[in-house]
Amino acid sequence: MACWRTRLTLCAVSRQVGRVRCPHPAPGSRVYPRDDDEGTIMTQGKDPGAADRPPADFVDKAAALLLDAYATGTPIAPLSRTFPGLTVDDAYAIQLAQVDAWISRGARVKGHKVGLTSAAMQRQLGVDQPDFGHLTDTMFFADSGRVDAGRFLQPRIEPEVAFVLGRPLRGPGVTAADAAAAVDFVLPALEIIDSRIADWKITLPDTIADNASSGGVVLGTRPVRLDAVDLTLSGCLLHRNGALEQTGAGGAVLGSPLNALVWLANVLGERGVTLEAGHVVLPGSMTAAIPVSPGDNVTATFAGVGSVSIRFAEANS
Repeated sequence: MACWRTRLTLCAVSRQVGRVRCPHPAPGSRVYPRDDDEGTIMTQGKDPGAADRPPADFVDKAAALLLDAYATGTPIAPLSRTFPGLTVDDAYAIQLAQVDAWISRGARVKGHKVGLTSAAMQRQLGVDQPDFGHLTDTMFFADSGRVDAGRFLQPRIEPEVAFVLGRPLRGPGVTAADAAAAVDFVLPALEIIDSRIADWKITLPDTIADNASSGGVVLGTRPVRLDAVDLTLSGCLLHRNGALEQTGAGGAVLGSPLNALVWLANVLGERGVTLEAGHVVLPGSMTAAIPVSPGDNVTATFAGVGSVSIRFAEANS
């Protein structure tokens, strides 16, 4: 995990593979932003001139504000308002500063999430690339278990099919065949997304800085071989408290969830980062996210893959 301790691992990658740039880039460089949930207010961060730049120590200050929001359970004002001129390049530096802090406290990076995989969301935000965030071991919860709703600030939930790698996968040059061969199995999954920004009033730099609005992951317990299911055609039903809330299919995720894995491996591989055996990759949601509250029980069912559920415990339960 030492690769995540250095910011030299995220340097320029070409547009063809969704290239991101180093969090401490040369002037004028850009990082592709991420998406978030349907209904979330997001706008592109402006590309400021030197006079509009935040103060030199803003990365550590912004990361500290977000880490404090985790600790206190109190959302903060948008970073884009606190630090005018914040760019998506800056936001990735802030995200990595938090990952460094978590690792220093004993957390381990156990995988990644890919965002901005919906064509509709890409059109809405005016971009044509996905992006990614980090998953640590502290974010995983048991299928059919209970999770304390109080550990989140403003949770929402999304259904995804998670890839679990059986062997290392490293780009560049990874193809769909390479990615498929590296997958040990898939699992039904629920991603709990959350925002440390008050009322989800976020710009793109805000959500990127906030670890791509990550919250938690619930993995199902029935592994399915990749060649036993067509993920593109696999349909999904998302229920909350027994009521059908959303429907979707794997084709909504970059045409196929496997494409998200290919993209991620190539982006990270050109920077010397390998997706390790046993790592989990969340390729993106098949449906719009739904909000959750204490007492809610959420189940996602995927054709050919199975189901996964989680209950959000009420206070003092």
